[in-house]
Amino acid sequence: MTATLPDGASLALADELGRALLARRWRVTVAESCTGGLLAGAITSVAGSSGWFDVGFVTYANAAKTSFLGVPDDVLDVHGAVSEATAQAMAAGALVRSGADLAAAVTGVAGPAGGAPGKPVGTVCFAWAAKGGAVESTTRRFGGDRAAVRQASVAFALEGLLERARGR
Repeated sequence: MTATLPDGASLALADELGRALLARRWRVTVAESCTGGLLAGAITSVAGSSGWFDVGFVTYANAAKTSFLGVPDDVLDVHGAVSEATAQAMAAGALVRSGADLAAAVTGVAGPAGGAPGKPVGTVCFAWAAKGGAVESTTRRFGGDRAAVRQASVAFALEGLLERARGR
């Protein structure tokens, strides 16, 4: 098995994110499930990221989502791990448990197995939270193999962080 390295687009987005965060004197945190640390990896691939990256949580198992991020059991029971409700709870929990000003969360089905009716392989839920602001979320479906879904998820999460760091 080989690790997936950030692609050029993700590295460029992470670099832009860093500049936007530094301009606001903000720090960022991430909570990941299906991306398994690739989002934090893309961010920390940028030289100087220690000036704006706080902590990354890789919470693959539901129990980890609950214990490390405070995702309520009832959210997982009612909505499942792959849901906007879970992504929202992950982002909010990461923000509370870090020294960051901005958070992103990613949870989904990267494949090749694990899909279900209504949540096929490639379904990924995202959420972003900023201190003093609302938690925003969305769901996307990405095509391709496991690596493609994970790479697309990292890029999409970075785009959302960048948009919010720039203050829209």
